[in-house]
Amino acid sequence: MAGELDGKVAAVTGAASGIGLASAEAMLAAGARVVLVDRDEAALAGLCARHGAAALALPLDLLDPAACAGLLPRILDAAGRLDILHANAGTYVGGDLVDNESAAIDRMLNLNVNVVMKNVHDVLPHMIARGSGDIILTSSLAAHYPTPWEPVYASSKWAINCFVQTTRRQVFKHGIRVGAISPGPVVTALLADWPPEKLAEARASGSLLEPEEVANVVMFMLTRPRGMTIRDVVMLPTNFDL
Repeated sequence: MAGELDGKVAAVTGAASGIGLASAEAMLAAGARVVLVDRDEAALAGLCARHGAAALALPLDLLDPAACAGLLPRILDAAGRLDILHANAGTYVGGDLVDNESAAIDRMLNLNVNVVMKNVHDVLPHMIARGSGDIILTSSLAAHYPTPWEPVYASSKWAINCFVQTTRRQVFKHGIRVGAISPGPVVTALLADWPPEKLAEARASGSLLEPEEVANVVMFMLTRPRGMTIRDVVMLPTNFDL
């Protein structure tokens, strides 16, 4: 994929690990300059040291309203423009609803829904003025199936699925493509509470996706001819069974 994104500037939220990291590294390998947005400043510094001048660190806590509102100005300060936004940052709350803490519900809905909508809202005027842009949101298989063991998380992703489909119809006339990736279980920090033996067994049985596999789909979406929008992609391990 070398050179496919030459001259492009991308921003990836939640870029320090998991899908965000894999997506950012795939774009860097394709020739883009990538603004790495994450609250983990040390991890971002390590990534920039590894990838050189094309990787631009932007330490930011998106749950802080003032910091979130400053996302686009700081991207423009660092890179001058924005061609691609991968709104990937998110968190997880699972289990029975009655066992979930209200504060955890608030935090997850804020990050998974409110922050994503605000990020897209804030970058759209810039992309509209330029007459081009790509916006990709990280959704989930849970957006397409009423997952009984994660009602709060699944609801946040159903909201994102609706947001993608409606926003796309508003902005395609401006040359902006909007799409979502909806992976099944991926080896990321969201599986951090899995026992090591369960994780190893799931990997061995082909029941998990790797972040790099998801990043390959992101690159497929970004490199289609401008006349084609990949609106949403559902991807799941072949051996995964709802």
